[in-house]
Amino acid sequence: MNRFTEKMNAVVEKLAQPQSCRDLFREYNEGAPLPSAKVLEEIIELVRSIMFPGYYGNCNVNTGTLRFHLGVNIERLYTLLIKQIQAGLSFADYRDVAVYAAYNKQTVITELFRMATARAEAFIERLPEMRRILATDVKAAYDGDPAAKNFGEIISCYPIIKVLTIYRMAHILWELEVPLIPRMLTELAHSETGVDIHPGAQIGEYFTIDHGTGVVIGETTIIGNNVKLYQGVTLGAKSFPLDADGNPIKGILRHPIIEDDVIIYSNASILGRITIGKGAVIGSNVSISHDIPAGTTVTQK
Repeated sequence: MNRFTEKMNAVVEKLAQPQSCRDLFREYNEGAPLPSAKVLEEIIELVRSIMFPGYYGNCNVNTGTLRFHLGVNIERLYTLLIKQIQAGLSFADYRDVAVYAAYNKQTVITELFRMATARAEAFIERLPEMRRILATDVKAAYDGDPAAKNFGEIISCYPIIKVLTIYRMAHILWELEVPLIPRMLTELAHSETGVDIHPGAQIGEYFTIDHGTGVVIGETTIIGNNVKLYQGVTLGAKSFPLDADGNPIKGILRHPIIEDDVIIYSNASILGRITIGKGAVIGSNVSISHDIPAGTTVTQK
């Protein structure tokens, strides 16, 4: 055994110690697969092709083939969703499920499959409403940008439509209480567009972001209708309250409420559980941590 082999074995021994990889190691468990980023990317493309036929996926679509195109894609989407949702559910704590108490692995897997199938069906049923809302987002992006020539340019090129398609599908899964998968989806959107929207945020209709890069929208943010943001806007939290052990308290309302018809210009930071009133205009490069009345314009001094 040479000197490098000895060193390598020593390193492997250290890295294999349970205390070294505690909370960092996911042990394989049959029937509880790891969600696949690659499959989620395919799911995103399927949803985009369903929302915007002819712009994504198979572009050889006409009115005569549209029904077939949608049927094939929705069937494929349904199949992939079941497996990925089941993988997400495997990460959750279902010890309160009656069948789990018996520690019958096959029964647990069957129950998780049933739960995943029900959630996949519920997601598919909400696709028409999702498209209706995305159509309002496309119109908002078009109306808000004099450089845009037509809706096709908005759908094909604008990062806001790419990210909102993913956000709105992730938000549905979030509402259906699917663990992990919504966060993975929005992080894929973040990587693709530079826009970071938590799937738990609530965003109304006719929403748009001009340019988009660097925008952050936190988990408990509520955004009304006809709201426009510019690049670099942060809708975030001021601080994280700690419990008696010094750990951040989860699940508190810590992000802003943005009412209807608000415009927030580039690099503004809106922090904490505050309200920006209807029709307010927030100028560039300002930091706000208090309520702003409706109709108010806020700029740098």
